[in-house]
Amino acid sequence: MAKLTLTDIQVKDKKVLMRVDFNVPLKDGIITDDNRIVQALPSIKYVVEHGGLLILTSHLGRPDGKPAPEFSLKPVADHLATLVDVKVHFAHDCIGEQAKKVIEEAEFGEIVLLENVRFHKEETDNEDIFSGQLASHANVFVNDAFGSSHRAHSSVAGVTQFMDQSVSGFLLEKEIKYLNESVNNPERPFVAILGGAKVSDKIGVIENLLNKVDTIIIGGGMTYTFYKALGLPIGNSLLEEDKIDLAKELIQKAKSAGVKLMLPMDSVVAKEFNNDAEHKVVNDNGIEDGWMALDIGPQSAISFGNVIKMAKTVLWNGPMGVFEMSNFADGTFAVAEAMAEATKFGGTTIIGGGDSAAAIKKAGLSDQVSHVSTGGGASLEYLEGKDLPGVSSLSDK
Repeated sequence: MAKLTLTDIQVKDKKVLMRVDFNVPLKDGIITDDNRIVQALPSIKYVVEHGGLLILTSHLGRPDGKPAPEFSLKPVADHLATLVDVKVHFAHDCIGEQAKKVIEEAEFGEIVLLENVRFHKEETDNEDIFSGQLASHANVFVNDAFGSSHRAHSSVAGVTQFMDQSVSGFLLEKEIKYLNESVNNPERPFVAILGGAKVSDKIGVIENLLNKVDTIIIGGGMTYTFYKALGLPIGNSLLEEDKIDLAKELIQKAKSAGVKLMLPMDSVVAKEFNNDAEHKVVNDNGIEDGWMALDIGPQSAISFGNVIKMAKTVLWNGPMGVFEMSNFADGTFAVAEAMAEATKFGGTTIIGGGDSAAAIKKAGLSDQVSHVSTGGGASLEYLEGKDLPGVSSLSDK
């Protein structure tokens, strides 16, 4: 069911409560990466330019339901003020008299940023009274926090039951558009690249995508549970013993569905888990005891790259190796480069947030793919076919 978006409603002379994802990294009170703030600017500017009074709400970190100065959104308010041409007010609480007073003093066409909603434990409990208190600040609600939309929290979903209209912001709309079209209406060939450490984190995604994709590429630490399922040696590589049977089952399901399941044909193995450890490239039958695989090998990088470049829709979630260590980053960067190539050839390329977003950024290629998701956990749940409370609670068109 299609949901109402920001352009479907009137915001002039209205108080607009907007949930954003300002959960940004801070060091000594300084924001080290403002990408999440910048991503929210189109929705923010739309409301103020159309004469609404914008009341922003967000969480930052995990303050355990009580005020903690290191998790205050005050530095975010100061930074936001440098990115917009209107006044940004800051309220030292998100509910109560203090918040009401700041909102009353602000004018239409200005912005109020409320203090961290997670300073109240009722936020994560999705408690009705707290949701109602947040909702009482405004006439309409906009959710533009895709990264939090898999959580049934007050500021994400609970507030909607007290609003006449709840709509998606531009960022949320864009996220859903890319993920929805890639999964439910992909241009083919459709390739999914799944990496990361654990099979258990990706089971739901693999199962949901098996009847939708043409090829699934497996990399990262979870490869070696699949190797074990095939009777291949894995040495001291990462293994989820209790997921071997499941890996066998997934290999069988892919075969039955006519989906090509690609595993690395070679790996970079090391004696120990550090960048300076002795390392070498071995084939898929060559991982000896005492060695652990920390990246896909060069042959796999070429073979995966060729399939990715020819794809018309590519979805990537999870690195190919321990890309934080330079000696084990080549596989992940090769996939990033192949994604950029696929985009050049007219493909739609989507990075599913989390570590993959960090990897494509590190490779300097974020602007050379179609879409980099802002929410790791939210994109995973969406790709698993799960309901996202922050989306399903919005008003239908």
